[in-house]
Amino acid sequence: MANNSSVNRESRDNAVSLAPQSAASGAARFVRRLRGQPDAKETAFATDLARSETSSETFAGDVNFKGTTDSTDNTSLEKYYVPIDSYEGRHRYDPKAKWTEEEERTLVRQLDWRICGWCCLMFFALQLDRSNITQALSDNMLGDLGLTTNDYNTGQTIFYVCFLVAELPSQLISKKLGPDNWIPIQMICWSIIASCQSRIDSKGAFYLARGLMGVVEGGFIPDVVLYLSYFYTSKELPIRCSFFWTAYACTFIVSAFLAYGILHLRGHNGWAGWQWLFALEGSLTALIGLISWFYLPPSPTQTASRFRGKNGWFSPYEETIMVNRIIRDDPSKGDMHNRQAISLSLLWEALKDYDMWPIYLLGLTWTIPNTPAQSYITLLIESLGFDTFQTNLLTVPAYALFIVQLIFWTWLSERINNRFVIVLICQLWMLPVLIALEVLPGGPAHTWARYVLNLLLVGYPYVHAILVALVSRNAGSVRTRTVGTALYNMCVQASAIISSN
Repeated sequence: MANNSSVNRESRDNAVSLAPQSAASGAARFVRRLRGQPDAKETAFATDLARSETSSETFAGDVNFKGTTDSTDNTSLEKYYVPIDSYEGRHRYDPKAKWTEEEERTLVRQLDWRICGWCCLMFFALQLDRSNITQALSDNMLGDLGLTTNDYNTGQTIFYVCFLVAELPSQLISKKLGPDNWIPIQMICWSIIASCQSRIDSKGAFYLARGLMGVVEGGFIPDVVLYLSYFYTSKELPIRCSFFWTAYACTFIVSAFLAYGILHLRGHNGWAGWQWLFALEGSLTALIGLISWFYLPPSPTQTASRFRGKNGWFSPYEETIMVNRIIRDDPSKGDMHNRQAISLSLLWEALKDYDMWPIYLLGLTWTIPNTPAQSYITLLIESLGFDTFQTNLLTVPAYALFIVQLIFWTWLSERINNRFVIVLICQLWMLPVLIALEVLPGGPAHTWARYVLNLLLVGYPYVHAILVALVSRNAGSVRTRTVGTALYNMCVQASAIISSN
């Protein structure tokens, strides 16, 4: 197998070196090569040559080849599994390819570290810049700017509206440019805006900053979910989405400790603590976005680059496993390549897919009971009599509970093979907590009781990962997966607007 791999690698290298040269500028060519993105003609040329490398005969003499995974032996069905010629993994498609379960598990573990792990880091960066305004509130940001709670509500509504409106256009751009290109661009843009929030000095500037943040950040989540679907099967995606949203919850914990330190800088160089918070955390996100530009591979078969290594992360055999397991799980993933735009006709077809509408409706409703408590948790805790620094630290238990609930209920939904009953449990959890908060008398005698109830409300069973994966799992086509993920997230943002007001 080692000899075959070296021959295959040499053939691929020769293919790229002999490929027709693009007319693009030298600088653009250098960046593409650095990131492992050959020209379209180079890709087609290399793909044609590589097809002979990936047939099952390539691995026939490999002593490590076990062949325990079922293949698509029924020739009458095989035509439904064949990807289109322009599909980025077409040269690794082989209906006769077989592999062991242990080999597949090993590959999935690699994907978890290399792909899912980095996506979690990027989501951490998103949530850091999106939610650090809650820590800024605890540092008297509203008082420093002469704003009221109503002004803050308006600013947050502007953010959510812009975030919502940008979801679908961002997803369509991502499908055209590729998530590996578009996501880092988003990150760098919003990090600049996030840092500039440190210079806000009026109500108008506050509204403008929140609106721009919403426009640039909108679409990030469905972009990443689409990107993960290139690497994971439908059964693997929910738990990876739960890891993704675990990073979301971890951000609240980490940011609470960061805020505890950064807010102590109030007075240095004449800046308030919240100004330092926006400037420093925005700079951290910019760094992560810049690294992501070079780190993210376009697909499982396009990992080779000067940054990731000239031979890429995977051998031809491993690439064959990844491509065929994805296609066998969902043949529709081979219907479009990862740089193919969604046309207006395909967009309309996706919008008309009424089978997805119930999931969109759930997205519109399931977060409403919880959102006010989550948006105002620092103000709620501070109103109980705690100071700025105690307030930020007291948010940590709520998000620790959130993480445990997120992972457990996502795992259980796959274990029992039932998603909607978990969504019902989420609502049943929140109902008695809301009733208790409504009937509990005020006053210092019930301070800790109200804190615990708010903790339970923020740390509720979070089913977002389940529903997002359900959209991807039930899409039936790349176009519907692309559009449907964005529409579902738009409904979630609409829910945030409704519940915040």
